Amino acid sequence: MSRIRLVSWNVNGIRAAIKKGFFDWLEKDQPDVLGLQETKISAEQLTLDMVAPLGYRTYWSHANKKGYSGVAIFTKEEPISVTEGLGLPEWDTEGRTLIAEYPNFVLYNIYYPNGGRGDDRLQYKMGFYDVFLEHIENARKQGKKVIACGDFNTAHHPIDLARPKENEKISGFMPIERAWLDKFTAHGYIDTFRHFYPDKKDMYSWWNMRTFARERNVGWRIDYFYTSPDLKENLVDAGIEMDVQGSDHCPVTLTLDF
Repeated sequence: MSRIRLVSWNVNGIRAAIKKGFFDWLEKDQPDVLGLQETKISAEQLTLDMVAPLGYRTYWSHANKKGYSGVAIFTKEEPISVTEGLGLPEWDTEGRTLIAEYPNFVLYNIYYPNGGRGDDRLQYKMGFYDVFLEHIENARKQGKKVIACGDFNTAHHPIDLARPKENEKISGFMPIERAWLDKFTAHGYIDTFRHFYPDKKDMYSWWNMRTFARERNVGWRIDYFYTSPDLKENLVDAGIEMDVQGSDHCPVTLTLDF
């Protein structure tokens, strides 16, 4: 048996996170695989310590628009392959997707769109969700076991945010967005944190920094690790590292045994 620990973290700008102690955290935490979202950096801005931190290989996807979106994977084990994007230009210009294949699973590290900047972005978000679901289902049809991590930008159930009633008309907790997560889980995908902690309250991964919400823990759980049902027997634990600073999100974790 080999144990593997994965971490997903929306760093809200890798350069800002580095100034706030990202590398100290990485050295101490030592995840086997780390998926970052919202790196907000271009290829030419990457420094050697970002590209080759001690003990890790890294892979990056950048948005066409500077200082926007972007994802990265830091990994101790070299993947069999790493693919950028979902294979359709309309959904791949914002640097939102990296897919890494390992011997035991395929990891989708994704920064899902935010639907909060008008109806066109909500429609873009819902379209992205559907294209992603089709892509990951195709991987399963090919016999792959899959893990999807990242900032989904939607809280699923009232337990997943501090103030559900007040946010029913706010993107991130709208009925249409929650219904898509219902559809996703109806395909068998396991919300790994809820698998282990179905009733645990006040567990969040994002807080509005402008309102000092983190100090009061008025948050949202919008960062997830989902797995296909054929990985259920491999699940060991899932967690939310709410004490880790450096972003308006905190890291979420998943441990598996193979």
